[in-house]
Amino acid sequence: MAQKVYIAGYHQSPFGKLMALSIPEIVEKAVRELARNCKFPLEVVDTASIGACCAPLLNDQVLLSGLIAMVPELEGKPIESVENACASGGTAVLSVIYKILSGQADVGIAVGIEKMRDNEGKMDGKLIGKALGTASYPADREGKLFVFPHIFAEIMGKYIAEWGTTERELAHVPATFYEYANKNPYAQMKDVKMTVDKIMTIEGPNRYIVEGLPLKTFECSQISDGYAAVAVCNENGLKKLGIDRADAVEVAGFSQITDRLAMGGRDVVRPKGAYKAVKKAYDMAGVTPKDIGVAEVHDCFGIMGAMSAEILGKVEPGRGAKFFVDGKARLDGELPINTSGGLIAKGHPIGATGVAMIGWIYWQLTGKAPAELQVKNLKYGATFNIGGPICASVVTILKPA
Repeated sequence: MAQKVYIAGYHQSPFGKLMALSIPEIVEKAVRELARNCKFPLEVVDTASIGACCAPLLNDQVLLSGLIAMVPELEGKPIESVENACASGGTAVLSVIYKILSGQADVGIAVGIEKMRDNEGKMDGKLIGKALGTASYPADREGKLFVFPHIFAEIMGKYIAEWGTTERELAHVPATFYEYANKNPYAQMKDVKMTVDKIMTIEGPNRYIVEGLPLKTFECSQISDGYAAVAVCNENGLKKLGIDRADAVEVAGFSQITDRLAMGGRDVVRPKGAYKAVKKAYDMAGVTPKDIGVAEVHDCFGIMGAMSAEILGKVEPGRGAKFFVDGKARLDGELPINTSGGLIAKGHPIGATGVAMIGWIYWQLTGKAPAELQVKNLKYGATFNIGGPICASVVTILKPA
């Protein structure tokens, strides 16, 4: 890149339930708590971007950028809202990076939010399913009550049929992420114990999502409230923020690729756009898969955790589940994946997810992850954030500054 860009700070809420906090209150807390925790004055921020997916449909709120501008220190600055389905947060971070690289800013903040539950912490499953379903092609959602669980159940079925992978092998993916979440104080499912046997036992709340298809409840991500925010800057920005380079990480590479929305006519178990996005980010950073020491990936459903190991180039297509079975995604494995607990167990507040992935890798690379989850001797970390039916892909490669 023409100049170095850094992630210079991160803050997130615990994921799960924000109760009576309103959308304006959530936005202000995300901005102010980032500045407070990272100890920088908001006056030095030149620009901002905010990502959310469901706010218009669940909270009757658009123009979230105007809510950031209600923080007095940020009023009158260039700020935009972005929506890219579940990749909204990652796209918001890239938006700030682009503005820094174009010379329009030295310091920016990227915020991701979502409030998917009501003020008592309850959820309306049908309403949420309808809202999220709008991120699919109309013909692909016909006849599906809960669109994305149904779509990914179909993808899981195709994956099993193509590669001969078993449901039990794929159950190692969510079991691994729940184990991490038990040690993450920010995780929605930090108090829930999960095993492969429990995932494979159909009883109580655990059921097959669609009759005749293999996806089970415990292999699905959570319905979550939450917010996350990162500070992004260049060299001048580090000085303005008063943040030492040792407390920042460099954005070594990034990419955003979007495939066609409709499922027909594309290979969903070998998603071209996702593979292309990873390659472009690797090429920009000058790295190969073997250089990546930790990764946060978009496990909206367990099948995506397995496929992500393939998309990141750690294994050949069809070998992703085996990567988890063999323990290679564990802390002491070849590539620790979703040490935060991932979307399945940390939680999935849609707009916050992509920001939180980058923030967690920032914590890992600066040694600020919870001690039991800290990966040692890291040179590079990667994030892989998707939107829709593996349609929009955002990838970043980060390294210690």
